[in-house]
Amino acid sequence: MKKRNTVLTLGILAIIFIIAAQAIILRGLWKQQNEMLTLRYRSLTQDAMNSLRGTRVSVHDTVMFLLSRYSENMVKELPLIKDEQKLSEKKQEILEYFTAVLNKEQDFTSFLSGYFGEQGFEKKFKYRIVISNLEITNTDTLVIYRNESFENRRPAGAGPGFGFSSQGDSKSSISVLRQRLFDNYYYLNFEYYIDFSDKQKLILRETAASLLISLLSILVVVTIFLITYRNLMEEKRLSNLKTDFINNMTHELKTPLATITVAGKTLEMEKISKDESKILETAKLIGKQSVHLNQLINIILEISMWERTEFQLEKKKVDIEEFMNDVVESFKTGYGNSSSLSQKYNFNGIQADIDLVYFTTMINNLLSNAVKYCDKDPLISVEGSVKDKNICINISDNGIGIAKADQRHVFDKFYRASTGNIHKYKGLGLGLYYVKKIATAHGGDVSLTSKPGKGSIFTVTIPY
Repeated sequence: MKKRNTVLTLGILAIIFIIAAQAIILRGLWKQQNEMLTLRYRSLTQDAMNSLRGTRVSVHDTVMFLLSRYSENMVKELPLIKDEQKLSEKKQEILEYFTAVLNKEQDFTSFLSGYFGEQGFEKKFKYRIVISNLEITNTDTLVIYRNESFENRRPAGAGPGFGFSSQGDSKSSISVLRQRLFDNYYYLNFEYYIDFSDKQKLILRETAASLLISLLSILVVVTIFLITYRNLMEEKRLSNLKTDFINNMTHELKTPLATITVAGKTLEMEKISKDESKILETAKLIGKQSVHLNQLINIILEISMWERTEFQLEKKKVDIEEFMNDVVESFKTGYGNSSSLSQKYNFNGIQADIDLVYFTTMINNLLSNAVKYCDKDPLISVEGSVKDKNICINISDNGIGIAKADQRHVFDKFYRASTGNIHKYKGLGLGLYYVKKIATAHGGDVSLTSKPGKGSIFTVTIPY
């Protein structure tokens, strides 16, 4: 248990470390692709604007005319405002006017969209213009608005195109152009933003290959860990079954051997050697235990043979109802009618090809278990029917039942259901494995329905 927990803990920690490392790498890659996308569209915008200027088309005439005329009026109006509150409100009004004019008259959306499309890049975007600095100038200069990023970046004599700010940026917008406009009445700096509603998709598309490789690598590591852990647990389970089998086998073999040894020493006693009835009784005991010992050895040898060679059957066509009656009656005789055993068949005279010896052994094993694993007077019911060209034999009992966790393993070799590490009932864990082997060799199967304390129902299905 300690080893299993250690392996599980180390494996989970390793997976968490790998996922964390991949997440850091992907985060860096995402940031890098985001920066590259920003630089790409800034460069494309600069190229587009340069090409527009090369055509000698003025892109600022209208906006400069409107702003100059408005600023001339403000130069006259602002000195007359003495109240600080009204002056602040006027500054806000001026800022809103400049922003509105810029966004209306400096719209390069169609031009830039066409240029981006010609270069083979995404061309669907929205735009917005953000003012970073606005001054009304004449003999004196009055700062209307100046954002913090502009204040921090603006060295003396800096010309247009100096740097890019993140002011007004969002996850989907890119500052692609910085412009400066001025005349005798105003001095203006602003930035042109393009806003991709699907910018994240653009980045995702460019990082898709790396993301897929990363996810696949994580999936491979997790899969390998799960397979390794499962194999480790299966190996541990098989090791426990092997140990359990050896312990049970040792116990089962020692019992008849000890009886035979004691009986042999008993025969050596002078008192017993002169009593023929005692000699006969002891001889029968030795014979009975020898037969039991031989049966145990034969079971092990047969199963060992099955592992090395293909299971061979000698089938004969028999009336299945008549055959089942004989098997069950023989079983009742052998157990001295110690159990209540009922039969009900509806085979409709069907004949089936079966191996008489192995099939008898299979039914006897199921009936023996029904008696063996019952802590009260056994009530056993054997029913037979025909369904979909299959012979179905149900053997139900009122025994101790089998827990759900054990049901999927009861047909495994050497497996025995237990409480903790203590087995209450003797056995080698081979009986139901034997049953499964015989049913499968006949082209059929065996299934189980059980509830602890309520008994079990074993269903054997054989084609005919």
